[in-house]
Amino acid sequence: MITSPVFANCKFALLGLARSGLAAAQSLHVGGAHVLAWDQNEAARNQAAEIATIADPLEADLAGYDGIVVSPGVPINSHPIADKARESGVPLIGDIELFSMARANLPAHRVIGITGTNGKSTTTALVHHILKSAALPVRMAGNIGLPILSQAPLPAGGVYVLELSSYQIDLTHSLACEAAALINLSPDHLNRYDGYEGYVASKARLFDMQMAKQHSVFGQGDADTLRIYETVLAKRGAGVVQLAETAKLEGQQDWPSLQGPHNLQNVAVAIALVESLGIRESQWRPALKSFRGLEHRMEIVAERNGVLFVNDSKATNPASTAPALAAYPRVHWIVGGLPKGEDLNECAPNFGHVVKAYTIGEAGPLFATLLEPHMPVERCEMMGSAVHSAASQALPGDVIMLSPACASFDQFKDFEARGDAFKAIVEALS
Repeated sequence: MITSPVFANCKFALLGLARSGLAAAQSLHVGGAHVLAWDQNEAARNQAAEIATIADPLEADLAGYDGIVVSPGVPINSHPIADKARESGVPLIGDIELFSMARANLPAHRVIGITGTNGKSTTTALVHHILKSAALPVRMAGNIGLPILSQAPLPAGGVYVLELSSYQIDLTHSLACEAAALINLSPDHLNRYDGYEGYVASKARLFDMQMAKQHSVFGQGDADTLRIYETVLAKRGAGVVQLAETAKLEGQQDWPSLQGPHNLQNVAVAIALVESLGIRESQWRPALKSFRGLEHRMEIVAERNGVLFVNDSKATNPASTAPALAAYPRVHWIVGGLPKGEDLNECAPNFGHVVKAYTIGEAGPLFATLLEPHMPVERCEMMGSAVHSAASQALPGDVIMLSPACASFDQFKDFEARGDAFKAIVEALS
């Protein structure tokens, strides 16, 4: 676990005791802090009972506390804990801020922070893979993998690679990343912000926390990301601020888990980040070939009779599905679930890549109606029917892809369960 003597004799209140919250409570306790903790779930409260005073911070006197540690899942734009923090004069922070506070007492290390609307997880996992392949001590955390504070500290020379959501950045005030990246921006999580500009400003704060000589990398796919790039460039200069160039990248056909133009941008960002830490092309290029990607995100499941099966269950909205369709020229598209909207407009530019759509789940009838003017559609309802039908029709060179553009909760407990079901069906094909 990561902890620090800087926590000794401090007082922290915690709201939310899921994985990152419990890890924060344990780190603070070991570091010598007094911890007051609360979660609506009794079982979660019981897990922290031996290391914390169990009480609701909304009802406690927080005068003199050093911080209120909030789970990223707590909507601080509307939750009363924000007013409580202001009234008490206590900062709202998250586990990433606690990690930042602990950094001075850790062995010499560097931090890479990666944010953006789409592509964060793939880029973070790729950076981690490249650094690991180059034999650097490395940890991956933040919005991916295990909570940062639950992991063992790295030895000297290590690199912490953090995927950072806007929620986590909102609760972080002092994390100065040696290298930070913004991949892209598009409207998302707007229920947590005062309009889209509030969301954009949240992402930009990652670079406000950096120091003058620390490296910043930006994707080139949208005007809002370029706007932040230009602001940071004017402030800190071209020597440490750069756009991730895709035009000169060659060899994508040799990177099986990094297909499609969106992944080319992810690769460009990852390369710029690792090169800022001194990694050479002779080190990163072989790592691109051996990278196997994230489970449920453009995951290659099998190849049967020349047909590739791809699990993209993590694509829970049309914006995530759109680049997946762009990645292959002939796609049998399994789409549907619990819809997040009433259109597939963001996927429309790539409809030409779809050989046939197979609609499933609650969104199936709506999506079939939307798609039938543009492509052949088969109304399947259940995933098993869709996979079997697609497998019987696909030709060598085709791709059968689950990329639902929907949440999973109509038929599955989460997108992981949906992806696992797809893989099991594919494995059982005769």
